[in-house]
Amino acid sequence: MPKNSKVVKRELDDDVTESVKDLLSNEDSAEDAFKTSELIVDGQEEKDTEVEEGSEVEDERPAWNSKLQYILAQVGFSVGLGNVWRFPYLCQKNGGGAYLLPYLILLMVIGIPLFFLELSVGQRIRRGSIGVWNYISPKLGGIGFASCVVCYFVALYYNVIIGWSLFYFSQSFQQPLPWDQCPLVKNASHTFVEPECEQSSATTYYWYREALNISSSISESGGLNWKMTVCLLAAWVMVCLAMIKGIQSSGKIVYFSSLFPYVVLICFLIRAFLLNGSIDGIRHMFTPRLEIMLEPKVWREAATQVFFALGLGFGGVIAFSSYNKRDNNCHFDAVLVSFINFFTSVLATLVVFAVLGFKANVINEKCITQNSEMFIKFLKMGNISEDIIPHHINLSAVTTEDYHLVYDIIQKVKEEEFPALHLNPCQIEEELNKAVQGTGLAFIAFTEAMTHFPASPFWSVMFFLMLVNLGLGSMFGTIEGIVTPIVDTFKVRKEILTVICCLLAFCIGLIFVQRSGNYFVTMFDDYSATLPLLIVVILENIAVCFVYGIDKFMEDLKDMLGFAPSRYYYYMWKYISPLMLLSLLIASIVNMGLSPPGYNAWIENKASEEFLSYPPWGMAVCISLVVLAILPVPVVFIVRRFNLIDDSSGNLASVTYKRGKVLKEPVNLEGDDTSLIHGKTSTDVPSPNFGKNIYRKQSGSPTLDTAPNGRYGIGYLMADIMPDMPESDL
Repeated sequence: MPKNSKVVKRELDDDVTESVKDLLSNEDSAEDAFKTSELIVDGQEEKDTEVEEGSEVEDERPAWNSKLQYILAQVGFSVGLGNVWRFPYLCQKNGGGAYLLPYLILLMVIGIPLFFLELSVGQRIRRGSIGVWNYISPKLGGIGFASCVVCYFVALYYNVIIGWSLFYFSQSFQQPLPWDQCPLVKNASHTFVEPECEQSSATTYYWYREALNISSSISESGGLNWKMTVCLLAAWVMVCLAMIKGIQSSGKIVYFSSLFPYVVLICFLIRAFLLNGSIDGIRHMFTPRLEIMLEPKVWREAATQVFFALGLGFGGVIAFSSYNKRDNNCHFDAVLVSFINFFTSVLATLVVFAVLGFKANVINEKCITQNSEMFIKFLKMGNISEDIIPHHINLSAVTTEDYHLVYDIIQKVKEEEFPALHLNPCQIEEELNKAVQGTGLAFIAFTEAMTHFPASPFWSVMFFLMLVNLGLGSMFGTIEGIVTPIVDTFKVRKEILTVICCLLAFCIGLIFVQRSGNYFVTMFDDYSATLPLLIVVILENIAVCFVYGIDKFMEDLKDMLGFAPSRYYYYMWKYISPLMLLSLLIASIVNMGLSPPGYNAWIENKASEEFLSYPPWGMAVCISLVVLAILPVPVVFIVRRFNLIDDSSGNLASVTYKRGKVLKEPVNLEGDDTSLIHGKTSTDVPSPNFGKNIYRKQSGSPTLDTAPNGRYGIGYLMADIMPDMPESDL
């Protein structure tokens, strides 16, 4: 081509370039603003989705190896110790089988909708709790910090319970079991049974004296219990090693930690059914008492159990779901995990009361034997006439039915003198009505029942290994609820943060392995989680429905799932769930106010428990636990409302990785009308919305629409700017 032709072509190209620049001049500011506000998320598996949604960044966020691994992780987090030692107690206390009805109703009204909500926001935004609520509303970013604080409080004492289980597990490789008989004390003259054990029972004595070596009050520290200190260290080492690589390490362990408890429960159920008296326990368990079901307290306790059984508000649910693909059917996951949790509770209840039925039968037989000997003694002394005893009854080998017959006859004949005889009716129902929960069920009642099992060491090993696995599954979710939000927000190395988190928790946790440590566990269990978590979940519901917008959220769900969720969830999230949560919060505050703050102390001289009130410093600790857990919510709100911290410093800004580089993403502190995926950087430029309304203009916005790939489409933009120009000219 001649030289002058090249010059002419260059000039023509320059003219074309200038023309295009003129046409697109109105787009530049919006384009720049959009680029700076674009959310960059990590995860290798999301490349195809990112092409559709317009991100130029390849996701590098870790991902679950399979859907099964993810479901097992969620099941392991939600199914914990409460399913084994809390649900059976509530079921027995609140109407037996009739309790299942209010529980199921509240599971549908509170549990599944809120569980679905947390799964949705975590999967959509692909961040931990801090990042999720920061993007939905920066002023409510404190919700995520509050979740982290509550998670840490719970982790502190929850791992102590795993330590207790490890201790009992290590002591179970003996025949007979060390808590089978009361110890003998020798002095210079004779040998006698330990008085504290004789006044209580072998398992009770072993728990309070041998395992905990407990003091008489929370004010008596008594120094560290070295056995429990070693067990606590072992528990934290296990958690740290499992979580050090995040889901890449814990994801492999959940195959065992989540499935093994079901194997043990089924084995226990089969074994218990073969024992005498197990049917009595199950019949007692599921005999409905409909009159109790109408009491408000039953519904309050059922709602509380639903709330905590699913792990709502902890941030673990959000953290786990953030490693999913965006098109994962999280609605199916929410329903599946919720019902697995419910049926696990029912299975555990069957096991517990089958075993307790066997235990009650053993104790009842001992009672009948002892009282039959008293019958014979009274006959020899002449206190009871032989004529009133039916001739077919042999008091040396009396059956349960014959014993009750003789007891009723003596009660009628010796009506006035009967109380002085001190005879026991030996009713199996009385033993079954002794409701126990928590540590009393696991470490006293259940251990006592297992001493009567054939091959009792084997069953003890299985039981406490099951408790360890149940605890670890919940701890994985709890630690993930702490580590993931901090890593997502501040981009520290996960390995270093996990080690520091576990090491610090062990050091603080030493207060729980003092001789008075059990009382601190009770304190933290009562005050560190209940009220703060209720407030957190209420704020989560408000943030999604009323700050972000329930209609916009439903559109996002439709785009993410590929189908429109049922309108049932719309009404639950917007009306029913907030009202139910507020009612539960008020009821919990009232109940806490009416119940005197205190704890059950073990009194060595009396060999029994006695309720004691917390000292003034103990009350201060209780109040501090609640205040510290909720404090991040108002603090972050005030900081961002009044711009007390410059966002350019990056202290509260969202931070992410892009191909190994650290990028800061400005967070809008002026307005809360943000999108789940994009944060507004200016009140004049709205965030583009995803979903079916992608071509619709937003009210009060410039004439800028988004193309399907999340970028501004040139053709649509110019059509708005120059509506009179023929399409062919465009």
